[in-house]
Amino acid sequence: MPPDHWHLTEDLDDFLVRAGEFLRSRPALHTVPLTVTETLRAHGQDMYGTGTPVFGLLERAGEVRAAFFRTPPHRLNVTPLTGEEADSLAARLAGLGHALPGINAEHGTAAAFAGAWRRHTGTTPVLGERQRLYRLGTPTVPRPVPPGRSRVADDGDEELLGRWTREFAAAVGEAPPPRTPSRVRGRFAHKRFTFWEEPGGSPVAMAGTTRMVAGQVRVAPVYTPAHLRGRGYAGAATVEAGRAALAAGAREVVLFADLANPTSNGLYRRIGYVPVSDFALWDFR
Repeated sequence: MPPDHWHLTEDLDDFLVRAGEFLRSRPALHTVPLTVTETLRAHGQDMYGTGTPVFGLLERAGEVRAAFFRTPPHRLNVTPLTGEEADSLAARLAGLGHALPGINAEHGTAAAFAGAWRRHTGTTPVLGERQRLYRLGTPTVPRPVPPGRSRVADDGDEELLGRWTREFAAAVGEAPPPRTPSRVRGRFAHKRFTFWEEPGGSPVAMAGTTRMVAGQVRVAPVYTPAHLRGRGYAGAATVEAGRAALAAGAREVVLFADLANPTSNGLYRRIGYVPVSDFALWDFR
């Protein structure tokens, strides 16, 4: 497949006009591009990084077959591709001089692109993480329910949310969220955070949810400080966050779990989440 079948743009509106219907056709599988582009549209194209975001789509016979985006300095994110499509995208981006730090995609697509990127650039790909995408089926409350209650975070919780999101990013090896006030407010404005509080009123865990796009909501991040883990707080917060999303009209509630963490995968299954697809994150070094 010729690499010029890929259309690249820095114009988010142009990308959404052309690829929006395709992304909405599989809202669970396309949860990341749907939610990220919605956040960029609502709060500005510097929300996730310091460089100019790049978007792209693959058209064949007038039909969109795949799409990607990248918000520097983060990895390329691409919808599922065939091996030939992955090679053509790698050839196009390499030919344009793009320096990619890695890729985040469905596991077969990620592996195919990593191999193609090595062939076209000589870069060594290293598997960073394997994730499983889950969809909420029948919500189930884990027993025993920890003491306390849920509460939706408000403006007074901004400092705590900022600290916990930075701790979460450090724990999973992600780039820390921005600290500038406008970008911090923007990142929190596009999410709803649910706390689990112990009976004395102190938050002990949180579960964030994205805004609803195409009928789907993604739960992220889920975090409990290290000294409070193992008490059921994260599960309780996640259950309440999922319930709230369904009550607000979401048709699908999804989340990602690191396959190297059997505790979180077991928890999500116990509270009603079922596997959808496996993803992989590769780094190019």
